[in-house]
Amino acid sequence: MALRTKLKDTAQQLAGNLKVKDIRIGLCYTAVQLENGQLGLAYTFCDSLTGGCSVFDTLQTIAGRPAKELLSLFDSDNLIASAVALATANALLNSSHHAYVPGPAIEQIQFYPDDQVGMIGNFSPLVRDIRPRVEQLYIFERQARLDENILGMAMTEALLPKCQVALITATAIINGSIDRLLALTANCRAVIILGTSTPLCRHVFEGTPVTLLSGVVAKNAEKLLQIVSEGGGTPAFKQAVNKVNLVIGPNAQGYD
Repeated sequence: MALRTKLKDTAQQLAGNLKVKDIRIGLCYTAVQLENGQLGLAYTFCDSLTGGCSVFDTLQTIAGRPAKELLSLFDSDNLIASAVALATANALLNSSHHAYVPGPAIEQIQFYPDDQVGMIGNFSPLVRDIRPRVEQLYIFERQARLDENILGMAMTEALLPKCQVALITATAIINGSIDRLLALTANCRAVIILGTSTPLCRHVFEGTPVTLLSGVVAKNAEKLLQIVSEGGGTPAFKQAVNKVNLVIGPNAQGYD
């Protein structure tokens, strides 16, 4: 089963009759708040916007609709719709009621000097920390920038299977590349899904190589909605979210 389908099915089981209270589709992130106060975030691929003055082909507002209806947007090829679906799923799954390991992902990962590490998405603060500790760090983005040592996604086919550790941006769920990336990291010692868009749910990632989920839980929904509406991103979220981790998999190797 495709991971997005499993994520949709899992979130729908939690949605019940909950409705959406508020939604903000910002330049950098999308936020969905449910009527129970829970809020989820997902990255906005703003460069995927099509022409016209409306993102969705509807005259109805989204706020007030059932959460299940927004989760069905996972079936869309529209990246904005997919972000709305993921933000809704994260509102349901990333609950402060769960027990997580607090702090950034880097504190949970054991690197070795002979490791080859693949990073999907350029997490600049992590690059400075990881590069001196390993043999090789490959960074992959949609657009290669060879002058910055950033490779195109096509290179993942050859290089990811050689890696011992892989860090994958959760935006791969939005654009549908997650299943192929997980297949390429099947032999990794540790596979981490990270970023503000990460759904924190062990069940969704059972049967995959993933060993750690690193994401956020909202602690100030009102502030997050304001930040998203004003085009803010990860640096502005610091006072409104908690960074947390969820170790998963039968053998969570590579962690202290």
